[in-house]
This record gives sequence, structure tokens and C-alpha cells, in this order.
Amino acid sequence: MATLGIPQNTIAILQKYNFMFQKRFGQNFLQDQHVMQNIVRSINPQFDDNIVEIGPGLAALTEPVSEKVNKLHVIELDKDLAKRLREHPFLSPKLDIHEADALKFDFNELVHEDKPLRVFGNLPYNISTPLMIHLFSYSDKIKDMHFMLQKEVVERLCAAPNSKNYGRLSVIAQYYCKTMPIMEVPPTAFRPAPKVVSAVIRLIPHKEKPFVANNIENLEKVLAVAFNKRRKTIHNSLSSLFSDEDLQKVGLDFNLRAENINLEQYVQLANLLP
Repeated sequence: MATLGIPQNTIAILQKYNFMFQKRFGQNFLQDQHVMQNIVRSINPQFDDNIVEIGPGLAALTEPVSEKVNKLHVIELDKDLAKRLREHPFLSPKLDIHEADALKFDFNELVHEDKPLRVFGNLPYNISTPLMIHLFSYSDKIKDMHFMLQKEVVERLCAAPNSKNYGRLSVIAQYYCKTMPIMEVPPTAFRPAPKVVSAVIRLIPHKEKPFVANNIENLEKVLAVAFNKRRKTIHNSLSSLFSDEDLQKVGLDFNLRAENINLEQYVQLANLLP
């Protein structure tokens, strides 16, 4: 389910015109003004920012952000919502609307050499992980990202080794970015209310990665194999990729499991692969 935005008095307008919540997009619309203000304060948009919103919905965040910037890119999949934004009497002059699927969108189209991207949005829960992975591939062109996600996803993004939430997403996110949880958002902040708690996260791509994988596909391969068999010891789970000698080179105890290995060690393992 997505967490899109609803400005004040919009619910009545939607009911008047029989707007249908699109279940195929999992739409839950943000309506808590206090939460909106806190999110915008966290983003801290500046006038000349090269900024893009994913899933503007009914413009709860779009409106206050657009007041602070010269121009705002928005990516919206829902044709009805894109049309509404296009016809908005106050917002439309400032918006550059991209009617597209963010999962397939080429963010290079929005990059300027002197202005890295700032990205924010209320991401659909059902596509949040693949969308994050997609965005990480543009991390060298992004200044920062602020997203509302399911709280569980935020916990996974920020998890440290030796915790139950630590997994593939934790490692790959922290390879590309510094991850910082900002605030929790209760179901009551949305209409209709979702069945989960949401949370806002800030991700700042590393200017220089602390550990560099020679081949990112090798790192992803190691993570996939390790965490697909996370209950097994690495001696067993990674035996198809590494010899005992390889594990010893990285200084790994054979009895460790996937959640016990830190980012540096995973990168070292990946760099052993041809």
C-alpha cells in the first residue's frame, strides 16, 4: 500500500467527484498536518534544489515543498492523480510531471552536472525494496533521499549485524548510503488507515564508499546466497562460492551465520570472486 498525500479539505472534494482509491496502487493518503510539517522540515527543501518527488498523490507534501523551491519534478503512475496535478491552478506552474513507473524511470533524465538530485516521497510498500535498489544505482548522482516506508523496512535499512532485522537490504543500503531513521508515523495519519506503522528515513549516499566492491554483481550474488540460507553457518551456506581458505583470508569463523557478517567482510568476500 502506498502512502500518498491529502491536503486539507481534499477528502470532501474526492467524495464529491467520486474519486476511487486505486487498490492496484495500494493507496493510503497522508492527512495529518503535523506529520506533513515534520517531514517537510526534515527534507529542508531549498529554492534552487534539483528535487524530485516519487508518488505525489494528492499533493500533501508537494504543496508545502513547492512553496520553497523554484521547480519540482514529480513522478506519478496514477493517470487520474497526474491529471489532477497537471490542472492544479497553483501547483502546475512549478511542477514538471513525469507520468511514469518510478521502478522503470531513468533518473539520469533529471540530473544536472552542478546539482545532484534530492529525492523524497511516500513509497508504495509493495515495491519499496526494488525501488530502493533501483535508486541506489543512481547514488553517485543523488545528494540525499527522504522516504516514508513501512516501519519494518526502515528497521531493515538501518539494521546492524547480529540483529534479526539485518539482511541483504541492510548491507546493500549501507554499502551505498548512510541510513538514518527520522520519525514514526501511526496508521491514524492516513486515510484509509493502513494496517502497519510507517516511518520516515533519511539516506545520504556516500561521497566515497567506505568499502569498494570490484563488481557490485558479485556482492549481490554473495548476499543472495548467504541470506537465502541464513540459518546455516557460512561454512555451509557459502560453500558453493568459497573454499575454507577463502573464508580464512577474510578472517571469518566458520560457525558464523549471514547476520553476523559485516559490510566490510561481505565486500572482501565479493572481491575474492573472479
